[in-house]
Amino acid sequence: MEEQLIFAWAMIFCIAIAPVYGEYYSKTVTPSSKAEKVTNLHFFLHDTLSGENPSAVLVAHANLTRKDHSPVPFGSLFAIDDPLRVGPEPTSKIIGNAQGLYLSSSQDASKFTIVLYADFAFTTGKFKGSSFSIFSRNPVTEAKREVTIVGGRGRFRMARGFAHIKTSYFNATTGDAILDYKVTLYHY
Repeated sequence: MEEQLIFAWAMIFCIAIAPVYGEYYSKTVTPSSKAEKVTNLHFFLHDTLSGENPSAVLVAHANLTRKDHSPVPFGSLFAIDDPLRVGPEPTSKIIGNAQGLYLSSSQDASKFTIVLYADFAFTTGKFKGSSFSIFSRNPVTEAKREVTIVGGRGRFRMARGFAHIKTSYFNATTGDAILDYKVTLYHY
């Protein structure tokens, strides 16, 4: 009985002092004087929806009553694992891959637009193990377009920036595309 009483008093004591040690703590640290770097990259993303080994696959689509004969109809969600290559040729060297999702977000096929979330990771060269992330609207039918870079890891930690994209090849029947990426990254 005495042990239970001691235990009860110990518990009451712990509960009584918990708010003293559970206060919010915040500390702001000034970043080091390490200079911000700018990195420019140029590569080609090969997005393949057709064939036996596609790099983009449909994972969900809208239940529409109207006929849409586009390979990427409005409301379609695709998972991607697209190779990044040094050139537009399908045999050019692979330097990484873009993994993520894109959603067909335009009802008007003449203004085909996707919303892209993808992590662009490098598997060779001096940026091996590093990546940057894009989360942006991509108006595909525009000849030149710009998307936003919202983060990165490895050598691109805390990256921000933009990518200019130009379509190098597009097959309207299959949806296959080769995209020319010119990227500007600001990072530490």
